Amino acid sequence: QVQLVESGGGLVQAGGSLRLSCAASARLFSINFLGWYRQAPGKQREWVAAITNGGSTNYANSVKGRFTISRDDAKNTMYLQMNSLKPEDTALYYCNAQARITADSSIYSYWGQGTQVTVSS
Repeated sequence: QVQLVESGGGLVQAGGSLRLSCAASARLFSINFLGWYRQAPGKQREWVAAITNGGSTNYANSVKGRFTISRDDAKNTMYLQMNSLKPEDTALYYCNAQARITADSSIYSYWGQGTQVTVSS
């Protein structure tokens, strides 16, 4: 079983920056999807950003131009650089990986436990 562990959340003033990390406890054999989601209080979880195996990235319109997703496969780690943060970015941020852990295993969706980001006005 693979675990994803997020870190880097915290309290920041509007306009500030944070860098989230998501570290996998083991190397994933075959990755179909890597991305970040967030969930604000009273709202549904929403997709934030994704990165392909080739390094192509996609972002939700609400964070485009402010957030940058990246990955370091050698470290089994994914990142989310968040700049120009706004109070509406306040949420619990989760990383997600849809992958096989061996050649014979099924694709499984792995989630981290979440890291809290709070942006004050």
